[in-house]
Amino acid sequence: MTSDTRLHVTSAEAVADRVRRHFAAALDERGYRADEAQLAAVDHLASWLDDFLAGRHGFLRKPVAGVYLWGGVGRGKSFVMDHFFAAAPIQAKRRVHFHAFLQELQGRMLAITGQSDPLVRVARAIAEETRLLCFDEFHVHDIGDAMLLGRMLKVLVDEGVGLVCTSNYQPENLCPNPLYRERFRPAIELIEKRFDVVSLDGGHDYREQSSALEEWGSFLWPATTDDFDLIHDRLRLADDANFNEVLNVNHHPLRIHAHDGYSAWMDFSEMFERPRSASDYLWLIEHFPRMAVSGLGPLADYPPDVSMRFLNFIDIAYDRQLRLQLFASVSLEELAAGGAAVDFARTLSRLRQLKLEPL
Repeated sequence: MTSDTRLHVTSAEAVADRVRRHFAAALDERGYRADEAQLAAVDHLASWLDDFLAGRHGFLRKPVAGVYLWGGVGRGKSFVMDHFFAAAPIQAKRRVHFHAFLQELQGRMLAITGQSDPLVRVARAIAEETRLLCFDEFHVHDIGDAMLLGRMLKVLVDEGVGLVCTSNYQPENLCPNPLYRERFRPAIELIEKRFDVVSLDGGHDYREQSSALEEWGSFLWPATTDDFDLIHDRLRLADDANFNEVLNVNHHPLRIHAHDGYSAWMDFSEMFERPRSASDYLWLIEHFPRMAVSGLGPLADYPPDVSMRFLNFIDIAYDRQLRLQLFASVSLEELAAGGAAVDFARTLSRLRQLKLEPL
């Protein structure tokens, strides 16, 4: 790969100084004050990027492939990532969300079906297009995801792409399902050997610091599944909306209560109790930027796969800025109680940014 056509430094300012200055300006603009862990993470990212772009590395040591930034919910990982990405003086850079990246990867592989080792071909094509890849919300719960990501990471590292990942998990805990953990172990070892692993645990929650959180929808309770007038009003369905139809979503049927050209009303059981993929949720959000889901109850009452689908949906909806109305039979705390701590904690943090409206 040649980097001269994909690297663009806008001034003689050192890369590391540029990143630190940009982050400080973002804090000042919002009236935030970073803690030591967050400042240390920014310094680490700034120094790594400076070394990476200059091609510096230790004697007889492979260059550090990237930075793996992990910590609990609300520690500012995405805030740090956003402003590091904005400051990076590179033209060929991308910031991608876990699920969207997987969907892109699968689509590009499908387009070259029949050719030898399509995953490697796609990975090398991405490497030709991308000098810096920032990968948000890195986590693995599905064997298919594990196998794709494991091989993809190796090719990208070998091709010299700079990688920055954020995650709620330490690398060792990335793949909690013991049924396929060992198959993902090579990827874990790659991260531990070739990445700088930086902890951002113990910091403050930037979202809680903000006095003007932008609500991305509402959480209403206690609500029944058939309160048509309420849901119709909150979703603002058009007068010519269609009702009780079956959509063809990625060649799978999905029954929908109502939809118009912009909004859709779904049922929890139809969305999450049946096998659905991240690609299905991406398809729905792309077609319906405003959505209501009714029939939510305590997630602890459902099997783990149902809860995980809901968590993945919230991840995707939050990242894609869906305007979401959730209608539940219980409060938000009751909804999320009793599940896997890390995943429910992240979901609860995002759901708390909805407008909470008791009925």
